[in-house]
Amino acid sequence: MVAILQKDEPLLRGTAEKVPVADISSEKIQRILKDMREAMSGEKDAVAIAAPQIGVPLRIFVVSGKVFEGERGTDAEENAEQMPKKENADAGDAVFINPEITKLSRKKTPMEEGCLSVRWWYGLVSRAEKATIRAYDEKGVQFTRGASGLLAQIFQHEADHLNGILFIDKAKELREEPPRQAQEKE
Repeated sequence: MVAILQKDEPLLRGTAEKVPVADISSEKIQRILKDMREAMSGEKDAVAIAAPQIGVPLRIFVVSGKVFEGERGTDAEENAEQMPKKENADAGDAVFINPEITKLSRKKTPMEEGCLSVRWWYGLVSRAEKATIRAYDEKGVQFTRGASGLLAQIFQHEADHLNGILFIDKAKELREEPPRQAQEKE
């Protein structure tokens, strides 16, 4: 299992490099995607992970399929170009390579956040309620995806990772909540 880097790791503070589109289908990139999915699946509370979090300074993030469960029929799919349907979806996870946020709503809301690289710390981050992102999937197909709520928040959080920003740089009311306390709340 690939380790998830923690907040003091210098690589997390760097700007990730773009992936050459021609390399997306390469064995190297496909292995990185597999490692990211494995690292994320090893964490019960994970909803997404960025490549720098596993020590790879590339502009890639993966959103867990559990984020999309029950989403059909919502306004999250509001763009003409949609994320391609997956024939062999890895648990429904969505891959975003070289993502660019192309639009953010003006309305912002403080949202509760945590991070796999800042374990057991949580706080409120002001995020746009809606976001549109353009990226490539794991097959090198470009798509545009609009989102609101949790998915819009994830887009912004993961884009920050790719630019060397951790949520604790923006968060208010930071607090530590070790796993035992978190389990008691469940």
